[in-house]
Amino acid sequence: MPDHWTNSLFIQNGPFAGNTLENISPVSGGCIHQAWRIELSDGQKIFAKTNHKDLLNVLEVEAKGLKALKKWTNNSLITVPEPLLVEELSGRAVLLLPWLELSGDDQTALGQGLALMHQKSAKHNPEKFGWEEDGYIGKGIQPGGWLANWGEYFVNMRLIPQLKIASQWGLRIEDYQAILIALPSFLNEHQPSPSIVHGDLWGGNAAILQDGRGVLIDPAAWWADREVDIAMTKLFGGFSKKFYAGYEKVWPLPTSAQKRVEIYNLYHLINHANLFGGSYKEQCLRTLKTLKGSIIN
Repeated sequence: MPDHWTNSLFIQNGPFAGNTLENISPVSGGCIHQAWRIELSDGQKIFAKTNHKDLLNVLEVEAKGLKALKKWTNNSLITVPEPLLVEELSGRAVLLLPWLELSGDDQTALGQGLALMHQKSAKHNPEKFGWEEDGYIGKGIQPGGWLANWGEYFVNMRLIPQLKIASQWGLRIEDYQAILIALPSFLNEHQPSPSIVHGDLWGGNAAILQDGRGVLIDPAAWWADREVDIAMTKLFGGFSKKFYAGYEKVWPLPTSAQKRVEIYNLYHLINHANLFGGSYKEQCLRTLKTLKGSIIN
């Protein structure tokens, strides 16, 4: 059970002053945080994430990412939960979000809404790729900063930082210098515009509401080639034909997109290898070898 952080919600200046706590129960599925379902006396239901106070920045970055996605989403297709609170309470880092009832399985609106988010943000983009501060991809650091050149950004700010960490378990960066040199121009061939992207779009970070609308949670948001989101949906599965059909109906991908899927997913594979080890290491090495042969030769 949670400790005394819940008491801070109901003090005179607390966010739910005048309410009382009716029930709180743990929710499964969290990776590095504890998760809770909170029921208040006025009938509100709240989702809470908590961790040690030293990890408050992780939850702050998540809250900023949610707000960034929400700015560009059409609420008739996709819901992004609005952060209710993110702060330290009684020595705990706490993020509160509205509780959402999930039960649907038709991913059409999810695909359409994601495409619309990508498309709408691309029309009003900052004319550069990146993010204003360091973020997180899972438990790993996702460096911030900006560049106008997409290929250079992806290689220098996404792949190389992960490759440097991977050198600690034996991956030799020097073996892949040729591909790192060739990738920027290869990735720039289709001249992508910056779009706001979820950034960590595996099946566990998307869902369907009872009314059929999609839900996006736990982002690692930044301005990128929109294809990075679609590529990641193919890495671990969980997305249906209706999702992809919905996306294509709103903003079709270029026919060359398939050539970049493995490159974009390499970022996530190396991050997983650095965090979890195991078979992810072998997957990284196989992917690098494949890319070395297909792009250099």
